[in-house]
Amino acid sequence: MTQSTHQRRRGESRPVSPPASPPAGPPAQVAARPGPPFGEAPPVEDAHPAAIDVRGLSKRYGRRTVVHDLDLRIPVGAVAGFIGPNGAGKTTTLRMLLGLVRPTTGRGTVLGRPLTEPAGYLPRVGALIESPALYPRLSARRNLEALAILAGQYHPAWIEEVLDEVGLAERADDEVRSYSLGMKQRLAIAAALLGDPDLLVLDEPTNGLDPMGIRLMRELIRDLAVRDNRPRTISADGSAAGRGSAIVARPRTISADGSAAGRGSAIVARPRTVIVSSHLLAEVEQICDWIIVVDRGELAYQGPPDGLLSAGAARVTLRPEHLDDLGMLADLAAGLGLTVERAGDLVTAVLPAEGAPGRSARPPAPGTPDSELDDPRQAMHALLGDLNRAAHAHGITLVEIAPSRVTLEERYTGLVAQGAGRLMGDAA
Repeated sequence: MTQSTHQRRRGESRPVSPPASPPAGPPAQVAARPGPPFGEAPPVEDAHPAAIDVRGLSKRYGRRTVVHDLDLRIPVGAVAGFIGPNGAGKTTTLRMLLGLVRPTTGRGTVLGRPLTEPAGYLPRVGALIESPALYPRLSARRNLEALAILAGQYHPAWIEEVLDEVGLAERADDEVRSYSLGMKQRLAIAAALLGDPDLLVLDEPTNGLDPMGIRLMRELIRDLAVRDNRPRTISADGSAAGRGSAIVARPRTISADGSAAGRGSAIVARPRTVIVSSHLLAEVEQICDWIIVVDRGELAYQGPPDGLLSAGAARVTLRPEHLDDLGMLADLAAGLGLTVERAGDLVTAVLPAEGAPGRSARPPAPGTPDSELDDPRQAMHALLGDLNRAAHAHGITLVEIAPSRVTLEERYTGLVAQGAGRLMGDAA
């Protein structure tokens, strides 16, 4: 790393003269909104608030209902994946939360401020909605300077910080027209970070990216959420005034009730909440600890990913040593109450989608703890033992017995196929 980069990280950035006047026509999609002075933060109002807590959110255009009666609750500190088919109302919902579209109905709060008064919370929000709009003949640094001046929050050190955070410090003086699509997306995220936001909203940030660009974007999003260690001084009345010695860390554990566990009593939790709208479900599964599924404008699920995955069917793959045993093995699995599929030299036993897997197949052993009965993973382990013992009792040698993990894509596909609202796993 170069010496100048180290200096910038210590706040010793080289002097940068702001443009006398920014280019006309600011790019609306990534323009930073007015925010607090550099290094300052709004008062901490609640130790465990929801970043977003809205009820009955709807949007109608004439007779067409785009979003219908959504109840959303996103915990502070969550990385929330917002997924649904094209036309499901994802972007419209995000636009309503950002004050870009007026809701037809809805009430609640965003960052503790009323949904109906977006000016009260937008200074603490950064967003990238749809494609980034940037000045192609300006450098990345000049783009950010122009946006910061327009927002009334210009500070050279802040610009250097966000450029480094998104990995563009080495190309900061290159014209944006020379950037790849992935670099432009990262620059747009840097613009959204200018206000040091408590809520970051990214709408389809991986659109149009190649596999390498998707991987880099995934790492960036994860990094933005996880290493949000923004030092601040917390006063006796709970207000946060400037940057000081108190360490702010992002709580990583999101429970089913939406609470976020911190990392110890000595740490002041003031995390960043990230909302990622995407149709790449494998990416969402890797980086998100809160999932929202919408379909045809209605809420189908919200809660931790485990709640969605555990509600669906799972599979156990069985492979006998001798092909002649396939029929008997399939019959044994069916006798345990499983749906059986045969393909080649494998038998696939499909576990029930609801209730603890295998609970109805046999009574629990005396003294089995209630916690084991209520845990689908424990029931799965018990069922694997049943299958193995049944095969052994009939002289069948198994060379493979393996549970298959249900993916978010499989659960999402099944959920949407059932119709919105059929499975309401709302953990809020």
